[in-house]
Amino acid sequence: MTEMIVSFNPILIFAAVILTIMASYTALDLFTLIKSSEKNQRFLFLGGTFSLGIGIWIMNFIGMVAININASGSYNIPLTLLSMIFGISFTGMAFNAVIGRQLKTGNLLAGSFFLTMAVLSIHVTGMFAIGMNVQFGSIVFLISTLIIFASFLFSLWMLFYSRSLSYSRHIWIKPLSALIIAGAVVEGYFLLIRSSSFYSNGEISREGDSPGTFLIFLVLFAAILILSGLIASSTLMSKRLEASDTNLHDIQAALDESSIVAITDPKGIITYVNDKFVEISKYEEYELMGKNHNILNSGYHPPEFFHQLWKTIGSGEIWKGEIRNKAKDGSFYWVETTIVPFLNKKNKPYQYVSIRTDISALKTAEANLKNSLKEVNDIKFALDQSSIIAFTDERGIITNVNERFCEISQYSREELIGQNHSLLNSNLHSKEFFKNLWKTIGHGEVWKGEIRNKAKDGSYYWVHTTIVPFMNANGKPYQYLAIRNDITERKKTEEVLHRQDKLAAVGQLAAGVAHEIRNPLTTMKGYTEFLQLDETNEERQEYLSIILDEIDRVNNIVEDFMVLAKPKAAELEERDIIPIIKNVISFLEFEARKRDVKIRFEYERDIIQIECDENRLKQVFLNFIKNGIEAMPDGGDITIRAAIINNQVQIAIQDTGVGIPQEKLKNIGEPFFTTKKNGNGLGLMVSFKIIESHNGKVFIESELNKGTTFNIVLPAKSA
Repeated sequence: MTEMIVSFNPILIFAAVILTIMASYTALDLFTLIKSSEKNQRFLFLGGTFSLGIGIWIMNFIGMVAININASGSYNIPLTLLSMIFGISFTGMAFNAVIGRQLKTGNLLAGSFFLTMAVLSIHVTGMFAIGMNVQFGSIVFLISTLIIFASFLFSLWMLFYSRSLSYSRHIWIKPLSALIIAGAVVEGYFLLIRSSSFYSNGEISREGDSPGTFLIFLVLFAAILILSGLIASSTLMSKRLEASDTNLHDIQAALDESSIVAITDPKGIITYVNDKFVEISKYEEYELMGKNHNILNSGYHPPEFFHQLWKTIGSGEIWKGEIRNKAKDGSFYWVETTIVPFLNKKNKPYQYVSIRTDISALKTAEANLKNSLKEVNDIKFALDQSSIIAFTDERGIITNVNERFCEISQYSREELIGQNHSLLNSNLHSKEFFKNLWKTIGHGEVWKGEIRNKAKDGSYYWVHTTIVPFMNANGKPYQYLAIRNDITERKKTEEVLHRQDKLAAVGQLAAGVAHEIRNPLTTMKGYTEFLQLDETNEERQEYLSIILDEIDRVNNIVEDFMVLAKPKAAELEERDIIPIIKNVISFLEFEARKRDVKIRFEYERDIIQIECDENRLKQVFLNFIKNGIEAMPDGGDITIRAAIINNQVQIAIQDTGVGIPQEKLKNIGEPFFTTKKNGNGLGLMVSFKIIESHNGKVFIESELNKGTTFNIVLPAKSA
């Protein structure tokens, strides 16, 4: 065995270095494209592995055969191929450790180790392939190996591990890394040559007869061809991905400006956050990386909420919802979140992209709106319980009513919606009244007043009304809100009090003059009767009769005054009212027939017991029925109804006469107010007084040319 002294062929070495640089750049280009293309990951990984593996092998193989030796040994083809396989395999293991996973220091060290092994295995196997024995100097070999390892470690750290030197932000990182890797390979070659001693293993061929010259150029040509194909493939793939990368970068830029973006691995570990995520969470980027979203948990949502979230995205479905998070400073914020799972070929998520929008202001406004709505609902509930509410459009068409409106008007909601308030017109108020009302609210002013309405069953009710106009941007009403309160009982009470005031005034007058009038009347009547006894002249007899009638009329007025001034205490006894009314009807039947009036009496029970003064109550019925007969000069019908409703006896005396004008109706029962030519109003006034002494009430309803109804309400007595 003979030690051999080596020298180098610079042309072949230069070619080998250029090919190694090309192979390194192509490999890194393909490896860095893996994250951009899920579908082509396998092709890109294999391409990159073959490119760098063959690049390392080319440098060592051509470098070996480029050594000018006095004679060249023969080539061992199987060992040559084995060295290539070693290089490709170790290269694949190296990049498998650093690509497609969360990179840790251990992965980085493993990748550097496998690349170092690729260089060493190709170098040693290549030596034996050309028939040489190699001996390494221990110290130099160790130092050479460490330098190669450190070069690969720095290159991988710069390319895959450093966040500040990410290749996506610095386009020079990839070429620089390729030069460092190529340099490590070339450096490894020369250091290993330097640390080695070579010995021939057999006969030496003559220099001019070297059988390997053709093989060298064949390998060189094949290497160039393979690397050119890989470079072309890498360039084509880069161009294809460049367009999509441009779109992706635009989309990412738009998302970064408008949304809070985070990317996690399948376990939910954060691998990327944008600036808006950092801004809203108040964490630094390094505090978030490697953590999961529990760091933001506000404790607002139950565990079941997140269990359902993970179940959804874990099955490959998109999840959307609202989440309340907790920032670093302890403040809370709401985000509308969309989590999109990215699936691999096995339909399993390999990462999740979370796109969020800050809706804290919206949630605050929503909470305020809920509180406002609650207040409005509370006010609405209070109004519905206490008031009669109606909404109309600008033309007065009813658009909404509450239950109390339906209850008091006796119309259903369906019957009211789409109608105007003329449906309830009682004809009490003049056209001028409503004209002024519309003029007020049409100018945007609130109107307040009292209105008498007519219910569906024909009954009347009074409401105190406030109409509020709602104005649009042009200062024109677009709807009206009418708030009414039922004041029917108050109006009836006012009517009773008004009548009582009149009665008190009449009583005071009667107390002062009734006695003084009665004594002269007695004297006048006595002398008139005395003169009538001796008078034979018929004409004078007639005059005297007229005088006596007028004296009786004055005397009756005085009697009525006395009743008002000193009313007798009512002697109440339990009586059946049915025969009392029948008795009064029998008194008036003859007069009713003369006037062509039919009297009908309707009652639901045969016995209706009350406590009353029978004679005085007869006087009331006599007055009311007689008034009804006199109100129908051309004949008609009088209907008397008696019933017990809510433990009260209700008696209605209804005629079909001329009716009473609305403006005069409120004065009925006042002293000396009458609608008849020869009346004085005291009869009705006395009747009202008698009913009040029985703890009862009288209500009058009348419509011009349709008739009048006297409603008498008395306490019922159980039979």
